[in-house]
Amino acid sequence: MDHSFVALETRTSPMHIGSLLIYNPATAPGGFVRFKDILAFYETRLQLSKTVRQRMVRVPFDLDYPYWIEDEDFDLEFHVRHVALPQPGDWRQLCIQAARIFSRPLDLTRPPWEFTVIEGLGNILGIAPGSFAMVTKVHHAAIDGMSGIDLMEALHTLEPHTAPPNRPDEWKPEKIPGTGELLARAWLNAIKNPFQQLNVAARSTPGLYRLLQGVMGKNFEMGGEMIAPKSRFNTTISAHRVVEGHSFPLNDIKAIRALAPGCKLNDVFLAIIGGGLRRYLLSKDDLPEKSMTAMAPISVRSGEEKGDMGNQVAAMIVQLGTQIEDPAERLAYVHDKTRNSKAMTEAIGARNMTEMSKASPALFMALGAQLYTRLGLANRMTPPFNTVVTNVPGPPVPLYSAGARLESMMGLICLNDGLGLAHVVQSYVDEATISFTADRDLLPDPQFYIGCLVESFEELLAAAKALPPPVEKPAPKPKPSATAAKRGTKSAGRRSPTTKPAKTTKPGSKKTA
Repeated sequence: MDHSFVALETRTSPMHIGSLLIYNPATAPGGFVRFKDILAFYETRLQLSKTVRQRMVRVPFDLDYPYWIEDEDFDLEFHVRHVALPQPGDWRQLCIQAARIFSRPLDLTRPPWEFTVIEGLGNILGIAPGSFAMVTKVHHAAIDGMSGIDLMEALHTLEPHTAPPNRPDEWKPEKIPGTGELLARAWLNAIKNPFQQLNVAARSTPGLYRLLQGVMGKNFEMGGEMIAPKSRFNTTISAHRVVEGHSFPLNDIKAIRALAPGCKLNDVFLAIIGGGLRRYLLSKDDLPEKSMTAMAPISVRSGEEKGDMGNQVAAMIVQLGTQIEDPAERLAYVHDKTRNSKAMTEAIGARNMTEMSKASPALFMALGAQLYTRLGLANRMTPPFNTVVTNVPGPPVPLYSAGARLESMMGLICLNDGLGLAHVVQSYVDEATISFTADRDLLPDPQFYIGCLVESFEELLAAAKALPPPVEKPAPKPKPSATAAKRGTKSAGRRSPTTKPAKTTKPGSKKTA
């Protein structure tokens, strides 16, 4: 899977992911942060990440998967850059600069990441004076969404004045393997590959059997609704990008769940995006009749793999309900379809889906990716999905870098032929941000599309607030336990030792008992 992101990379499709981060230096010593402070802070924390000092070594002719080695020429100042916005430094200028930086491919002869500090944010509503931004780029072959969060944790602290790690940096550089060594390894791996394929087939058979059982037992459906319609975003793409995002209060997202009992936060985000796409494409008179679909990555990273490089993800295909006008009905539809997709994924096994990709010969994968791009197959084939919606849970507490407080974070994501629009949902403290990366030729009006997403959210929130308040049921009376019941039966007719017997009178007396 990691190699697939290398094989798919072209001049117009750089395969890196990242974030647009905004920092407030008020919490730093002296209330400001210099560029050299950021460099010094990162240098003390490089040992906390396996990713930052490793570079890729590709095998000649792509006969085998690439290798990771510790880069003997690692230079921190090559990877951390510094620019400033022209005045007045508003939000649109920041997004344009972020898109411009993000559209450039990484140098894969070095550790595949770059961070760019952006100053001059002088006219952004809600941003404190002196704040700065950071555009991060890390190749998707090195990290997935969850390991990207681990990298964020390595380069941030929980307090503004945290001391550097109190342990020696034991990092050691490595020399690049020679061509002969790489070809010898490729030959050995080619011999082992058929056995790996048999092993994967054996491990995936029970999952395929459960999938068949689920279809036969109607536990889930595999119908034509899961086939994506053709849309304007599913064609060959250019090298130009646009990015945008908007933050929503997490409490409002949670409140919307009341429209469809049992639905998850991710269902709400999918319904918001479905409504945004519907509004946008209706304005272009280009809305497909069928529901558009999204690929939603699923992390299968275990606790032991938290700091590991590479990708540990599977995926499911979900319907976005773009054909449904009513927001509450759309959310109920999305919730029903995600349950169906989750049931299918659980039947096969998310980990098995990831393992299947490990049996693909590197050479065939590379050739297939190149043919897909050079022949323009994205223009001729039915897309497997229309967009991507990846949900990355961020830290629930504030983070600090070089003493500056991280105020907000917005995800950026790679595109390739056939995928001209992708979304990232990222939470941080008490907010959730929906952001998107798109081909500028396919979506030239990013501010209008983000407005469509905001209106979709507002529709759902208004529908949730219009619901009648839940009827509070009276609390049930506590039932006596079985032991108490037995005791009560045995003691029937006995007097309580603390209760005096009632006085009675003889028959014919004026007083009664």
